[in-house]
Amino acid sequence: MSRGAIKKLDIRPTDPEMKVSVMSGGNQQKVVLAKWLQRDLKILIVDEPTAGIDVGAKDEIYKILEDLAAQGVLIILVSSDLRELIRLSTRILVMRKGGIIREFREGNVSQDDVLAAASGLGTEAGKNE
Repeated sequence: MSRGAIKKLDIRPTDPEMKVSVMSGGNQQKVVLAKWLQRDLKILIVDEPTAGIDVGAKDEIYKILEDLAAQGVLIILVSSDLRELIRLSTRILVMRKGGIIREFREGNVSQDDVLAAASGLGTEAGKNE
């Protein structure tokens, strides 16, 4: 890994020869992102990007994803963390039984709204808010 990527993503320790397997979970996640960021991304799919990492590392990964989105990268985020979905998403699709049952657009969406849709409550009215 390059020193530039290490500095840009604040990966610790800063030794480019360090084995990823001995790093903290948050730094392991940042290494994975750094490898993808070396490409000219148009679309990035991330699945549970902050699972099992501390709050500080979560905020750093959120910032990276927000910066990428601001640069025009389309990010498809799959997450069971509702706060994460609401913070990072401009559009949330709730799926159930193999299909999309509700769509929320940027605005006033709450965890309760998403949970109600996921549980099957209120899926007919207001499908496309």
